[in-house]
Amino acid sequence: MKTELLAGDTRRAAEILRGGGVVAVPTETVYGLACNALSDSAVRRVYEVKGRPAVKPLSLLVPDADALGRYGTDVPSGAAALAEKFWPGPLTIVLRSRGLEAPVVRAGGETIGLRCPDHPLTCALLRACEFPLAAPSANPSGAPSPRTVSEVAAYFDGHIDAILDGGESELGLASTVLDMSCAPYRVLRGGALDAAEIAAVLRENLTVFGITGGSGSGKTTALHTLEEMGALVLDADAVYHTLTVQSVAMRTEIEARFGGVYDGNILNRKRLGALVFSDPAALAELNRITHKYVEHEMEARLTDFAMRGGTIAAVDAIGLLDIPLGGRTTCNIAVTAPLERRVARLTARDGITDEMARARIAAQRSDDYFETHCAYVLHNDGTQAAFEQKCKDFFTEVCKHGGTEKRK
Repeated sequence: MKTELLAGDTRRAAEILRGGGVVAVPTETVYGLACNALSDSAVRRVYEVKGRPAVKPLSLLVPDADALGRYGTDVPSGAAALAEKFWPGPLTIVLRSRGLEAPVVRAGGETIGLRCPDHPLTCALLRACEFPLAAPSANPSGAPSPRTVSEVAAYFDGHIDAILDGGESELGLASTVLDMSCAPYRVLRGGALDAAEIAAVLRENLTVFGITGGSGSGKTTALHTLEEMGALVLDADAVYHTLTVQSVAMRTEIEARFGGVYDGNILNRKRLGALVFSDPAALAELNRITHKYVEHEMEARLTDFAMRGGTIAAVDAIGLLDIPLGGRTTCNIAVTAPLERRVARLTARDGITDEMARARIAAQRSDDYFETHCAYVLHNDGTQAAFEQKCKDFFTEVCKHGGTEKRK
């Protein structure tokens, strides 16, 4: 067999592939050994030429993100976000297959890997072919992956139909393979794209509701509704209290600034409060120290939740609008209620007097402030059952728009 060397001739390469041939194609990672992924005989030929074990599946090269839904099923929203960010590029996304490709591609499994390569010739070829390409690296199994035409020719000259010359591959490192066919998501193979970058995009794809409002307004009911919808709920105060014990770095900074406020590993809150609550500058310094640790911990938990397939989360903080994370939520929601209703809740819930409840509320920001600074407002002015239903209807509707459509 004569192996043709094609100098950028994607028309001829597409013609060979339509006829069941095998063409080595360039990508930004390494050269791939491509064939029509819908043709059983063509795929079997790639396995044979490459000497690839039949138990190892092949990934597909596709032209764009539309292929996620075309060849995959049960596609999580995070897959589209990753494709938008990193395609074309060195990320292979594994999904449950619709079964449109030749079964031999899946090697007996139910999933398929999809990637849009960042090389203009191969992208043009994919558009010309109008079918996906099964394309493992263009090397005999176990041999180094080739970055140049000469390396491909050394392996397969006379054994494949053509080599599409696209110059030297820039990265020389295989794509990162992320399994999103089930949760939690897993990096099956490290590669040219760092796993931390993937996790960061999935975190940004979360719909994160910031829930705030004064004491006794009904935030707990709103948060419980979100939990029933599968949301991760993070209580900023609870995270702070955990970090006062578990974060050595935060404890060290607090001790260095305020001194003598720890009894062993336990923060003496009364002692610290006596130092900061009568001194605005000291309180601001304490907040500067603690907010960065709380934000870092909450971001880590949100990222972990996103990698576990989560899509909705909520941050609970009366001072949400004062912490950095309050500006990184998808949208902030104020929960408000009539004064007398709040007083009644606080006296019943916390066992405090009517006077103490009113003093606590008076020391907090007004409902007008929360309403002015939040994208949405949930008015808790009816029965408990009515407010629960209001929350359910509200969050269901807002989630349809990813929390981006402002509506008070």
